[in-house]
Amino acid sequence: MVALAIIGVCFIYSVQQYKGDSDWYSSTSLRQVIFLLLGAALYVAVASIDYKFFLKYAHILYFLSVLLLISVETPLGVERFNARRWLNFHYVLYQPSEAVKVGVLIMIASVLARCELESFTRALQALGKIALIVVLPIGLIFRQPDLGSALVLPPMIFSLLYVSKLSMRFFGVVFTIFAILMGILSLDLYRYYDLFQEEGLSFSRDKGQYEEHSWLPLKDYQRNRLLAFVAPEVIDPRGTGVSWNRKQSLISVGSGGLIGKGHGQGNQARLGYLPQSVAHNDFIFSVIAEEKGFWLSSLVILLFAMLLFNNLRIASVARDRFGMLLVVGVSTLLLVHIVVNIGMTIGFMPITGLPLPLVSYGGSFVLSCCFLQGLVQSVYRCRRNFS
Repeated sequence: MVALAIIGVCFIYSVQQYKGDSDWYSSTSLRQVIFLLLGAALYVAVASIDYKFFLKYAHILYFLSVLLLISVETPLGVERFNARRWLNFHYVLYQPSEAVKVGVLIMIASVLARCELESFTRALQALGKIALIVVLPIGLIFRQPDLGSALVLPPMIFSLLYVSKLSMRFFGVVFTIFAILMGILSLDLYRYYDLFQEEGLSFSRDKGQYEEHSWLPLKDYQRNRLLAFVAPEVIDPRGTGVSWNRKQSLISVGSGGLIGKGHGQGNQARLGYLPQSVAHNDFIFSVIAEEKGFWLSSLVILLFAMLLFNNLRIASVARDRFGMLLVVGVSTLLLVHIVVNIGMTIGFMPITGLPLPLVSYGGSFVLSCCFLQGLVQSVYRCRRNFS
């Protein structure tokens, strides 16, 4: 965790120095260091608490996180980049969806830890409770809109259900429903593409003309991103519109070679081809790959692999099912962020705006990661305490 945080600060500094405003980039790097120090304090505090505390007060933590998410719709909410996702606390912006990930994880783990899933009736009751837990947060996150954060929750939920030894018939049904939903999404994207082709409208602008008539809760710019991943040569043949970031990220990663161009020498971010508004958060891995090449990119992936492997080892020695579920949920949340973030920088995933844990710039996500890993450490620390 410390190694990943140090790498993140170094390359956030590298990106921000290209602005030419020393006060601006220094304060950005300094803010990340402050967030990490606060996160370290939070990590120690959570790790020092017996995780059974979170089982006892799971419902309170869940409702507080949902309340924060609802507060986005109040005057405290801030709208940026056509999305209302942040709460304004004077000099600090906080993203409540990060707290909701933690609240939902703890709440679902507590439900599954208390339920016996051997019988069909009890399993159905547990699934009903879980559905009630997740429907409101996911709906509110979609409303912001924040598709990336909403899509992180389902894999975490299904991983918890899987390790709870739920019937495999359930997962067969879920897979069928997922395939049907993918078919509906594909049909929706096809209609979107066909309609705009007929009307001669550009895909490169977020016009919002189709979303009002669609049955899916997606914004047009989100459809543009998905189509840019599936068929970039069709939706943006010149590569100057919605697929720009993806294209520049691929150039950035590929041009780094084995050892990179040197710290602070990456052309894509330095010359502004990789936009500085996203280079230090969503596309920080692209900057690392260009400036330090394949060796440091591989080291970052290895550090994440070590972190996740250690988490799963802790899950195997947890003293009870609640502890095991917490660690599995944390590992899944981190894994989804890692796979999606690195995948979108190398063209294997659509652009969704998910940050890289402990490396990308952002106070809300840093605090969330430290809280989650603090839970893991608490499970490990209390593994032999059966009181």
